[in-house]
Amino acid sequence: MVSDQVRTVDYHTAGEPFRIVPEPPVALPGVTVADRRIQALSSVSARSLRELLCFEPRGHADMYGGFVVPADDDGAHLGVLFWHKDGFSTACGHGTIALGVWAVDAQLVQAPTHGSVDVVIDVPSGRVTARVHRNNGRTVAVDFVNVPSYVIARNIALSTSRGEVTVTVSYGGALYANIDATSVGLTVDPSHYGDLIALGREIKWALNDSEHAVHPSDPRLSGIYGTILYQELDSTDGHVHQRNVTVFADGEVDRSPCGSGTCARLAVLADEGRVAVNGPELRHESIVGTRFTGTIVATTTADGRPAVVPQVTGMAYRTGEHTFIVDPADPLVPGFVLR
Repeated sequence: MVSDQVRTVDYHTAGEPFRIVPEPPVALPGVTVADRRIQALSSVSARSLRELLCFEPRGHADMYGGFVVPADDDGAHLGVLFWHKDGFSTACGHGTIALGVWAVDAQLVQAPTHGSVDVVIDVPSGRVTARVHRNNGRTVAVDFVNVPSYVIARNIALSTSRGEVTVTVSYGGALYANIDATSVGLTVDPSHYGDLIALGREIKWALNDSEHAVHPSDPRLSGIYGTILYQELDSTDGHVHQRNVTVFADGEVDRSPCGSGTCARLAVLADEGRVAVNGPELRHESIVGTRFTGTIVATTTADGRPAVVPQVTGMAYRTGEHTFIVDPADPLVPGFVLR
């Protein structure tokens, strides 16, 4: 059971919600954040709290959020367990951006009036940074610097309800299937919303138990988290310009361009030689027209593969603060989901 009151601070990053729980009223044990996630997956109290804040009537099928937990050690300011309607995810770029803004807003991390400060966050996939940029005492942008990202497999042939498709799997803190939406006659716009969700779910579940869904070094990170359906857009400035919709979990749609998904796209584009350190960047749009800018800040090797250190720049805005009430007589606790 969860507490009769739960306090949250809500943000959106490029249109995607992020509900922060600064003091989760349930035990979330573990030595590391990655450990805490594994235990939360089987915890009745953690599931009940997640569902209470995510399900209707307090949330909705596309709600997203995070429980603030202790960092793994003194090298980070905080840790976080990311959650959605179906469980706890390994990575979340839009959430990391929101946490950077929140950490400064809440004075958990002292920030300059002009300049930048790093908010270091432990997430299940590793240690990441939200570099918060300030101007005249206001936060104006956040750089999400992610874990090394790389391509897992290319040219994977799948039979789907829309015919044979070719998919690339890449890692950006979570494993994503990448597919050109136009290759199956779709464009990334709201008029194709239902078809994009259906195909995204179909591809995810077709790959989820395959060899391509196995993380090369940490089985806790295995499984296809989502499908990125992208569309190439015209570019006149030498940079890559794409629009995408990321369908993650079981049919959930990211309203933002997806932070960790943008990192997975950068890994693919770097492998193709289309983006590079000090070279072209990715102008990444969402299905609702919001934008992240993706750049490569370094190259490296990770899990025996050529990898890049990606950076995704965006901004988060506070939308509200809530004290959710659990009425013991309410029959709709934790709630319901309509998709």
